[in-house]
Amino acid sequence: MYIVNGHILTMADTAASAEKGTAAHTAVSAEYQAGSIRIRDGKIAEIGEIPVCPEPSEQVLDVSGALVMPGLIEAHCHMGITEEKKGMEGDDCNENVEPLTPYLRAIDAIDTMDAAFDDAVRAGITSAMIGPGSSNVVGGQFAFIKTKGRRIDDLIVKAPAAMKVAFGENPKVNFSGIGKSPVTRMAIASMLREELFLARQYMEKKEAAEAGGEAFEPDFRKECWIPVLKGEIPLKAHVHRADDILTAIRIAREFGLQMTLDHCSEGHLIAEELAAEGFPAIVGPDLASRSKIEVQNMAFKTVGILNRAGVMTAVTTDHPVSLIQSLPLCVGLAVKSGLPLEEGYRSMTIYPAKICGVADRVGSLEVGKDADIAVFSGNPMEVFSYTLYTMIDGKIVYDRQKDYPDTLQEPVF
Repeated sequence: MYIVNGHILTMADTAASAEKGTAAHTAVSAEYQAGSIRIRDGKIAEIGEIPVCPEPSEQVLDVSGALVMPGLIEAHCHMGITEEKKGMEGDDCNENVEPLTPYLRAIDAIDTMDAAFDDAVRAGITSAMIGPGSSNVVGGQFAFIKTKGRRIDDLIVKAPAAMKVAFGENPKVNFSGIGKSPVTRMAIASMLREELFLARQYMEKKEAAEAGGEAFEPDFRKECWIPVLKGEIPLKAHVHRADDILTAIRIAREFGLQMTLDHCSEGHLIAEELAAEGFPAIVGPDLASRSKIEVQNMAFKTVGILNRAGVMTAVTTDHPVSLIQSLPLCVGLAVKSGLPLEEGYRSMTIYPAKICGVADRVGSLEVGKDADIAVFSGNPMEVFSYTLYTMIDGKIVYDRQKDYPDTLQEPVF
């Protein structure tokens, strides 16, 4: 495959990266006004303003005038695990009768036949972080996957990719309703702290046994914590209110853990403190109603305020709270509310890739990375722009002409 004549935004770093968790605040992505991308074996082989010299067997895709950029990334959602309009039968998001379920794995419940996957592909979204919801103090393990395919095992980029934990109203409401702890924020924090303490003890005993050549009986409910405690994957903390955000940080610091601050609805109220702490934020869903007390300060300005303070920030739809295809629109509304345009592009490409721990494969157009590419008629944050092509691993998985064969290649006003 040879893509030619595209206006390419690579989103690749061309300057020294900022410290972990912070934004670079410079326009660092390479840009080619009439660039080309050569793809071989699902990877990017060449990129830049290179001569158009296709090989005899090479498919050439001329995208003259179109915007070519990395496939978009959703950093936090529930596609396929909370299916649209299927009720209980299609809802596998929360095992909400037990507050501590770290051993649950999203890959065992994601239905790739959910219509949301096709919606994602049509929007230029090529990968997503998907996992359990926030009814439990510990919900289980997220997975980072591609958005096109039938068998979940073939779509996995990283699994487990994060461990879901939740603070605030959701665990309180869920368990108070069934007469079970936790019913206060104090109990949520103490239960998570105890769980981490016991998991660390388990890991230390296992390591001591292995070092001494002694027999050790694995505990299925504790093994899943080892990648978190070793810093291989982060806690994925559901936090809205400022005090919940700071409680999550307190616990992460106690145990020396990596963590992402998901939703972070009141992050703009403590932006300087969050920048000093260095944890990245995944903000949203702001295209939704203020349906709970803890989201009363939710606003699109949060992304820009955090970004300007120095927090690495991605945008989420939290599908199905907001529909997955609204991701670029949500970013556009954040730009309208103060997020710099360049940072808007990065908040749905390279920043979520870095936050999710998969930037070695996706998030930017660079030689050697997966050929996950989105081609748009214009800036995808603008409502009249549309996706022309979506590619995953170098294969065209969406072609607008097949859906709309009689439409022009320019927006009609």
